[in-house]
Amino acid sequence: MKTIKIEKFGGPEVLVIKDVEIRKPGPKEVLIKNLSIGLNYIDVYHRSGLYPIPLPSGIGLEACGIIEEIGSDVKLFKVGDRVTHASMPIGAYSEKQIIPEEKLVIVPDGVSNEIASCITLKGITAEYLLHRTYKLKKGDKVLYHAAAGGLGQILCSWANSLGAEVIGTVGSKSKEEIAKKNGCHHVINYSEKNFVEEVEKIVGKNGVDVVYDGVGIKTFKGSIETLKIRGMMVAFGNASGYVDTIDVKKDINAKGLFFTRPSIAHYTVKREELEESAKKVFDAVLSKKFNIEISKKYMLKDAGQAHKDLEARLLTGPAVIIP
Repeated sequence: MKTIKIEKFGGPEVLVIKDVEIRKPGPKEVLIKNLSIGLNYIDVYHRSGLYPIPLPSGIGLEACGIIEEIGSDVKLFKVGDRVTHASMPIGAYSEKQIIPEEKLVIVPDGVSNEIASCITLKGITAEYLLHRTYKLKKGDKVLYHAAAGGLGQILCSWANSLGAEVIGTVGSKSKEEIAKKNGCHHVINYSEKNFVEEVEKIVGKNGVDVVYDGVGIKTFKGSIETLKIRGMMVAFGNASGYVDTIDVKKDINAKGLFFTRPSIAHYTVKREELEESAKKVFDAVLSKKFNIEISKKYMLKDAGQAHKDLEARLLTGPAVIIP
């Protein structure tokens, strides 16, 4: 089978396509033929070494495919089932992959392979951010950075459907309409305006209930400024660089803020958590609480270009790799 391997950390050029033999699945594992692969910013972190992984390695955490073979002790699935996953073991950029059965969920009818492959990680992330990290309620004031991105489109639309007032920031003029189309009541282009000042015009000083910040160091201080007394800062990504130092007295204590740095691993520890979260995501897709439009499709051999486009912020929504 063909797969993407990395032997050293670095830029998109370290992504190399190779022909490899695949082993038989173990007792509690299944062999999947991937039909569509999700492209996520965490893939960039793994490739660059920001989130170090043992090398050499495959790459990619999310894919939708058909089960071709099951291990002797597999109880949850059968050959022919259409499944998706969004977790370790890493290696989704591949024609086939072996995955532990406890990491998989069934894809319901009505959800396409491509949608399933780009909604599992982003969708479960949106689900836990909105329903568990901070239990969003009607009337809450939300600030979301990178609102035109793949996750942003999902989360902002979902937050809107829950009755929140959604403020989204974007980095370019072309992305303003995308954010407005996908649930944002207010859109701020932070490349042209000071987003803190603009947020204050909308909800007043210290007026935001929760900030969802996947951008990182570029927006962190400003995000803290917008929050209300006892507001929550949800720092879940680092697209502009990792926030590795927090001044507790200045950043947290000054307004009695709550701060969290969550990941999908923290919210899918138990099998029932994964199943319940995935069900909420697929139900939301089928009930059209948010719309998913694939912005671009790449071939497996073009994974390097996909990463270049992702890092250059050229994508206007979820993208997939077709093996």
